[in-house]
Amino acid sequence: MVRKVLPVYNGAKYHVTSRGIRRSSLFFDDDDFEKYLAILKETKERYPFNLHTYCLMTNHTHLQLGMLETPPSIIMKNLNTKFAKYINKKYGFSGHVFEKRYGAEHLNSPEYEIDVSKYIHLNPYSAGMVANPEDYPWSSCRAYIFGESIPLIDPSPILSYFPAPPLQHYESYLHALPTDKFFWEDGKIHILDREEWSCGLR
Repeated sequence: MVRKVLPVYNGAKYHVTSRGIRRSSLFFDDDDFEKYLAILKETKERYPFNLHTYCLMTNHTHLQLGMLETPPSIIMKNLNTKFAKYINKKYGFSGHVFEKRYGAEHLNSPEYEIDVSKYIHLNPYSAGMVANPEDYPWSSCRAYIFGESIPLIDPSPILSYFPAPPLQHYESYLHALPTDKFFWEDGKIHILDREEWSCGLR
């Protein structure tokens, strides 16, 4: 099967995923999560890129990033290779830690960007790991809900698609029901009041 060519250019935005070999765990304790974030920081300093959203699950990772000059292939090779060496050394493992190559989707619209951000932040909640997505400690969700400072990420491009106050509207979007309706106006996404659109169906 021919691999789909990933567009690579300055300013391109991607949803990048990495999975443990045979879907096995990548993280075994809190120190492993912390180490991954430390290596992510080192990689970001060596090969600058914009990181907007992330979530580290037990056996896979999600990164929503924007390319500057370095293509995602180099970024992910550095990140995954260093983390794999750490895991193998710490636990006495050998061989591959990650399942084949990383996966990447090109985010080519604002709708796609905010939808991926929501999907990433909902991962722990959807997996039944937390009661609320903002309760999960290994994601960037709290920066979007509470405005917490996470030096690794820049939430402003995603939040710029929401009307003021953006944190409140992002939270509403995150917790929206599948039946909720949205519309875009002046470059901002708005949720249609449930009473308004339900009345229109009568």
